[in-house]
Amino acid sequence: MHEPRDPGPSSEQQFADGEVGYRGVTACSAVGISYRQLDYWARTSLVVPSVRDASGSGTSRLYSFRDLVVLKVVKRLLDAGVSLQNIRKAIDALRSRGVDDLAGITLISDGTTVYECRSPEEVVDLLQGGQGVFGIAIGGAFKEIQGSLSHLPAEPVGGPEQEAPEVEVEVESVGDELAARRARRRAG
Repeated sequence: MHEPRDPGPSSEQQFADGEVGYRGVTACSAVGISYRQLDYWARTSLVVPSVRDASGSGTSRLYSFRDLVVLKVVKRLLDAGVSLQNIRKAIDALRSRGVDDLAGITLISDGTTVYECRSPEEVVDLLQGGQGVFGIAIGGAFKEIQGSLSHLPAEPVGGPEQEAPEVEVEVESVGDELAARRARRRAG
């Protein structure tokens, strides 16, 4: 028998409410992917950050909890040998679902097609029909991401947008200073 949990806001409730998000580096650490993969998936619209997308120099993407769960599913499907084309189809189907709804889905694949199952009976039917070779319980990915995020920094939504121009100015001034040093070296 499971004891009732503390009614305080959980991390998934915060993400569902859009109160906090995670920067790309944190997302990579929580999911177990490289920043290059994350950047590629965002640029090709496989998994676009739902809290805030990058909008030029000095801004950063901000991912929601749901985004991180989807990233974890993409990684697991790739690791299992599913083609990126079939992963895109599966992710498009998942994109419209809320966080609570995702936790009850199991993805089953034969390495070519990805099937969505919402009940144990659907999983059994698919396996008995010979279609399934491996499965990904999204609820498991959900819990895994929660555990990873417990020691990683979160960011309030809306806070960093006010700080972004300051970061841009600092980056530009450092770039200008480096350019000036190089010009002095070439001249002298």
